[in-house]
Amino acid sequence: MFSSRPAVHPVEAPPLTDATENHPPRVRMKDIQGMPGTCGGLALRVFQFVFAAAALGVMASTSDFTSVTSFRYLVAVTILQCLWSLPLAFLDVYALLVKRSLRNPRLNFLFAVGDGMTSTLTFAAACASAGITVLIGNDLNICSVNHCAIFETATAMAFISWFAVSPSFLLNFWSLASR
Repeated sequence: MFSSRPAVHPVEAPPLTDATENHPPRVRMKDIQGMPGTCGGLALRVFQFVFAAAALGVMASTSDFTSVTSFRYLVAVTILQCLWSLPLAFLDVYALLVKRSLRNPRLNFLFAVGDGMTSTLTFAAACASAGITVLIGNDLNICSVNHCAIFETATAMAFISWFAVSPSFLLNFWSLASR
């Protein structure tokens, strides 16, 4: 019978203030160089295309690259890299000329997936070609019969193309994840 009884204590309501005074409106983050639609993004796309095309041209200049599967794989991947990077470079040029931002979530998703796939394939092809080049040059010592310098040059160009694709992928993925 000696139980406590609820009591209501009045609390003063906080004063009404305009929400914009305390918290300014949200602003989109400035485009980071290297993202689609920026000068850095255009430079990365051009480097991707140029080095993939160089790897393709150097590897295709030999007549015996078709005898090794990893070299054929490198040629196929560099063709794919060229077909991916060149249209995106044109899209970056268009976005820069009309001063348009490419921060659309669907576009970012497409860029991130495409860059991720081409980055992975380019890295795998470059590593496979590097392994075969080391096998031919160092282990079998048959560079006099094969075009070791040409194979090494094409492999190096593929690695440089991968170095240009990786920042594009990371920036697009980061932009997609931070949305």
